[in-house]
Amino acid sequence: MDMVSFLRRAIAGAISEKFDRELPAEKLQIMPTRTDFEGDFTLVTFPLASALSKAPPQIAEEIGAFLIEKYPEVSAFNVVKGFLNLSLSANFWLRFLEEVEQKDDWGSNSRGEGQKLVIEYCSPNTNKPLHLGHLRNMLLGASCALLQEELGKKVWRVQVINDRGIAICKSMLAWQLFGKGETPENTGIKGDHFVGKWYVAFEKQFMAEYEAWQASEEARAVFAERRKKDQTEKDFFKVFKNEYFNTYSQLGRQAREMLLRWEQGEPDTRALWAQMNGWVYAGFEETFEKLGISFDKNYYESDTYLLGREMVEKGLEKGLFFKAEDGSVQVDLEDVGLGTKVLLRGDGTTLYITQDLGTAHLRYEDFAMDEMTYVVADEQNYHFKVLFELLKRLGEPYADKLYHLSYGMVELPEGKMKSREGTVVDADDLIAEVIAEARKNAEERGGQDELPPEQREEINRKVGLAALKFYLLKVNPAKWMTFNPAESVDLQGQTGPYVQYAYVRIRGLERRIQKEGISLSESVNYEALHPSERALLMGLHQFPSVVEQAALEYDPSHLASHLYQLAKTFNKMWHELPIFSAGDVVARAFRLRLARVVGRTLHRGMALLGIEMPERM
Repeated sequence: MDMVSFLRRAIAGAISEKFDRELPAEKLQIMPTRTDFEGDFTLVTFPLASALSKAPPQIAEEIGAFLIEKYPEVSAFNVVKGFLNLSLSANFWLRFLEEVEQKDDWGSNSRGEGQKLVIEYCSPNTNKPLHLGHLRNMLLGASCALLQEELGKKVWRVQVINDRGIAICKSMLAWQLFGKGETPENTGIKGDHFVGKWYVAFEKQFMAEYEAWQASEEARAVFAERRKKDQTEKDFFKVFKNEYFNTYSQLGRQAREMLLRWEQGEPDTRALWAQMNGWVYAGFEETFEKLGISFDKNYYESDTYLLGREMVEKGLEKGLFFKAEDGSVQVDLEDVGLGTKVLLRGDGTTLYITQDLGTAHLRYEDFAMDEMTYVVADEQNYHFKVLFELLKRLGEPYADKLYHLSYGMVELPEGKMKSREGTVVDADDLIAEVIAEARKNAEERGGQDELPPEQREEINRKVGLAALKFYLLKVNPAKWMTFNPAESVDLQGQTGPYVQYAYVRIRGLERRIQKEGISLSESVNYEALHPSERALLMGLHQFPSVVEQAALEYDPSHLASHLYQLAKTFNKMWHELPIFSAGDVVARAFRLRLARVVGRTLHRGMALLGIEMPERM
């Protein structure tokens, strides 16, 4: 029952009859009444003053009186300046509650039916394990995919695994030079962590080599020749590191030679690459399984890095691109404020943008999608503006329905993480930490002692993961954020466990209903709605529109915030009103029905955030 649509139609009819004016119902401004005023919905009458030639308070009084007289669904009204606050009857809310009870798909709609969407997220590198930044990416992507499906869309979840390049060769080379036959199996180290260890080892060896080189005659000569005016040795060598790697470093030379052998298909190098990537993939899958993350298709950079060359060459033939003096193919995007972009180097080699062009086209061949969304951090904003503009100019059929879900970095209270220095917080370690925090809180709180150990641990797993997921999703994606593991499991804050606790309370009520065989049919006679009951009904009514807003804006934080408020409102009713112990059997039946629907809504909403709900805590 869409109450806003009902009120719009009723008010438009009132305006027609009382003021002899026809105004579009959809233009009327109706919103939930502020909590400090009495009412359920509020009509803003100020925009009507000019058309109806009356003062807003008078318009509000006349419309309110008309609705009370003609519509039994409207039980009362009050006017505050130009705001008409309307209260709906208990009977109206009871019919709404009954409708929600009968809808298994409460919150979904069909506005996206027939549309096909590809959403890319995660897309890790195979030189290191998944970390905290990947967690925000994956959880955003997974939740947005679920939300898009609530609009009726067909959604495919994909990722590009960056499995080639110089960074991958660094891990390979370090293991080859220093590994001494170690493997994930004989060390007991998870595969992606094992390979990441050698990436960090390479960087440490490289920095030691670099620091030793800085004391050499060659380094002093380079410094004397290349330094800028008044530039210190420390500042010079800080920015010279990449050039050193490419020109002077022995380790850098070995890594580049390994990359060349890989590109030439040299069997031993390819075998080493396949072996180490295999270790990483096994580790990734273990983490995905912990998080409930899955993909419909994986794309691999080793398969896709040459894609797009043909598209660029065709664009060159059509005059969309141009060849520069150095032989590179470029595109002039000055007219859209994006400067000039290289698409193929002078030696014919490709870049990330070339690869992404080809991968986008390949996905269209795979899925014939209407839309494509990329979940990638905001440091790549320019890249995706260029990519989308190029796909438009190339005439790709999905080019007008591309979206970059640009999200801010996530840090820990200790500060920014750095992969090369080994200061990144691994996803697995963080998952283990939040589960440990949940376990610690449960032990301090008590209440699980009678449960078997495996059941307690399953509850702790659900609570810990809810803490992690909710904390990362409750913040608008565009904002940078700090993740605090201890704060995330707080049962009193805006957290996943807080929402879970409200749900667990409701499940306890439901178990008593079943155990005692209580009938809820008396609730049809309930008339005196308490403000906290009305607030809960309003929260339920808003749920579908919040889900839709979260989906359309690719922002699960709207849903997380709403679920927290719904849980908070339920807890308020729990403390303000007797529910199971209500002396009035009619009130008890209504509150139990209301609680049950709130529980189903919390469960459904949290599932859209990728969060499981425990039966006990």
